[in-house]
Amino acid sequence: MSFDEENIIDPSDLAEDSTWETTLRPQKLSEYIGQSNIKQNLEIFIQAAKARKETIEHVLLYGGPGLGKTTLANVIAKETGANIRSTTGPAIERAGDLAAILTNLEEGDIFFIDEIHRLPKAVEEILYPAMEDFSLDIVVGKGPSAKTLKLDLPKFTLIGATTKMSLISSPLRDRFGVVYHLNFYNNDEMAQIVRRSARILNISLDDDAVSELASRSRQTPRIANHLLRRVRDYCQVKSDGHISKELSLTALNLLGIDESGMNKADREIIKTIIEKFNGGPVGLSTIAASISEEVSTVEEVHEPFLLQRGFIERTPRGRKATKLAYQYFGLDYPEEQARLL
Repeated sequence: MSFDEENIIDPSDLAEDSTWETTLRPQKLSEYIGQSNIKQNLEIFIQAAKARKETIEHVLLYGGPGLGKTTLANVIAKETGANIRSTTGPAIERAGDLAAILTNLEEGDIFFIDEIHRLPKAVEEILYPAMEDFSLDIVVGKGPSAKTLKLDLPKFTLIGATTKMSLISSPLRDRFGVVYHLNFYNNDEMAQIVRRSARILNISLDDDAVSELASRSRQTPRIANHLLRRVRDYCQVKSDGHISKELSLTALNLLGIDESGMNKADREIIKTIIEKFNGGPVGLSTIAASISEEVSTVEEVHEPFLLQRGFIERTPRGRKATKLAYQYFGLDYPEEQARLL
């Protein structure tokens, strides 16, 4: 039985996963697990806006892929009773595309832009007056006869989501009234997410199996849901469909996911730094070339998790393997490396 482990640990939102992920997404703040501080602030924020009968301020959500930014945007829309229009930054190629969307919004609507950091500059500049003054400046004609028309827009709320906060320009970032950073989830929260998803998908599993899935999900809900579905498939083929601890361990081992949540590529990255480059420092492009992987995949999929778990560290000269990485492979930590660190 073969599994595609790269898709399993990649927290990107795949097109084929969109249907089942939609069914698993919570619809209310009370159903949303984790991010407790953000939830408390949102409850006050939304209730205050409702009491004043105003639209909520523009919201910017940032954090790693799969942590629930799109889900939270939809929850905000449900809690405020607003319609939501969704798109992505790369999908809006021209200023006219954005103008068409904005002019079709109704009073109180929520306009959600995922990957907002990838908006073209010309499109981004049109957003400035739309966000501040709820107006749209359109240039009609060319040359000396060109005229600027100002169109009034209904009051709407823009919710932007990004995995790369540093790529958002200061003028755009400053126009958001509320900015929330989504963090990784702890094991208890991950266990709650696994149980909730299993209940919705009508999957039977033991508490020990829940713990195994939660601990190996890289603190990311989307990956937990990926793992749950793959383990369910294994148990359905090899047994009666019920997920026990033993069956979950066998399935996860087939997927190459160890007790730390690392997969084969993660382990290869660490071993490459240790064995080929004496523990580092070594550049990201060199690591990617050594394991025949794309730089973007190493940087966006593998590195955040390895940094978060303390297996590697960033330095001005490159990436280094930590003492924890040596211990993981049962290797002695070099005294010279300890002195440099």
